[in-house]
Amino acid sequence: MNQPTYFKKAVVWLVALVGLLAWAEARDGRPNFVIIFTDDQGYHDLSCFGGTHVYTPNIDQMAAEGVRLTSFYVAAPLCTPSRAALMTGCYPARIDMDVPSSLEIEMKHIPPGRKFPVCLAGDGKGLNPKDLTITEVAQSAGYKTGMFGKWHLGDQPGLLPTRQGFEKYFGIPYSHDIHPQHPRQKYFNFPPLPLLEGETVIELDPDADYLTRRITERAVDFIKRNQDENFFLYVAHPLPHAPLAASPQIKKKYARHLEGNGIGKPGIFLSAIYEIDWSVGEILKALKEQGIDENTIVLFSTDNGPSKGSAKPLSGKKGSTLEGGQRVPTVIRWPKGIPAGRINNQLLTAMDVLPTFAKLSGAQLPEDLVIDGKDIMPTLANDAESPHEFFFYAHWGVQEGVRWKSWKLRIIEGKEALYNLDEDIGEKKNLAANHPEIVQHLKAAMQGFEEEMEANRRPAAFVENPVPLTK
Repeated sequence: MNQPTYFKKAVVWLVALVGLLAWAEARDGRPNFVIIFTDDQGYHDLSCFGGTHVYTPNIDQMAAEGVRLTSFYVAAPLCTPSRAALMTGCYPARIDMDVPSSLEIEMKHIPPGRKFPVCLAGDGKGLNPKDLTITEVAQSAGYKTGMFGKWHLGDQPGLLPTRQGFEKYFGIPYSHDIHPQHPRQKYFNFPPLPLLEGETVIELDPDADYLTRRITERAVDFIKRNQDENFFLYVAHPLPHAPLAASPQIKKKYARHLEGNGIGKPGIFLSAIYEIDWSVGEILKALKEQGIDENTIVLFSTDNGPSKGSAKPLSGKKGSTLEGGQRVPTVIRWPKGIPAGRINNQLLTAMDVLPTFAKLSGAQLPEDLVIDGKDIMPTLANDAESPHEFFFYAHWGVQEGVRWKSWKLRIIEGKEALYNLDEDIGEKKNLAANHPEIVQHLKAAMQGFEEEMEANRRPAAFVENPVPLTK
């Protein structure tokens, strides 16, 4: 009489075993994912992007073994909205992070009536934990998650990385210049800069000279601890954002290299870039030592254009919707899935990272989730055309431009400028008078985008009575 029961149980266990084996096989085939994101690094601030003023041998090697993305855009020319877009796959306006701060500060360079464009210390506004992040996508697919570095999407306990899907976090909640030594401290009255382990402040005003090194050490340790697991790792360097810094070890090593090649002594900016390159080398070395580099995707990019560096041959810099503010130097390497040694000039964006990773990891995105990024693996692996018809530029919460194919329309205070980026990457020649039909087409696209964003804007998170993090 018990035979049918035992038989049913055996079938159940057999089905479970088959399912487990299928899961294990899928898990083994799925790539790990590493994002290395710097701060304020220009289009020209890598050797592999033509920069002769910098020395970046590890990133150059990564480019030789992967792909240089020469038309890769971040969604804003400033760090907080740009990082919010990376995390969510959305334009900042869609998630109410286009003007992230809740604080109104009177300063000469801020347009009248505008709030500060990035999250500050003790800010009440941040990325809404209800919005789906790429980290939560990774967790849903069974990935281990870790972040080391600068967050800048809200410094209140309920808005920290640990509330957005990161199991491990070590870093600073915002830029490392948000401290009492800021040159405009009389406007801000910043508290000491906190360094966090998880949600605990473990140090105040950490030495900026060692931030890149400490972040790298944590990232390498995370790789070693999770070598047998699928993992998602986000390394967000605070540099080369000012104040510029580098460790004494790197300064000496770089100086010896430059002097040995007859170049002379390096400045602190070049040393900071060189230390970031050193960090990339340490991460790639750790992946190889663990035998997992072939099936690990490593993406190197930055949050916006340069402040101290160079965006040549682009015009503009950080804080501008000219190309130099939002088109950033980007390299991606995945030996198992992306052919090496190529240049891809298709229109791609940081918002594409989330849906691309979701597809590769096997994660199922909610059917009702509205995002702006696209799966770009066909473009990366097979040189397919960009999945984007348009890309929209915005700053201070105002739409200022749109790209369509090779055309870019930029409208500042009612003045229209049309550029053909394939022929004029530096945006020097205004062709608006020559192509009124293209101008009208792009203006209509901008209007439609603004209306769609306004109709579907999701609220950011707000914390009542926010206070700066302290010990």
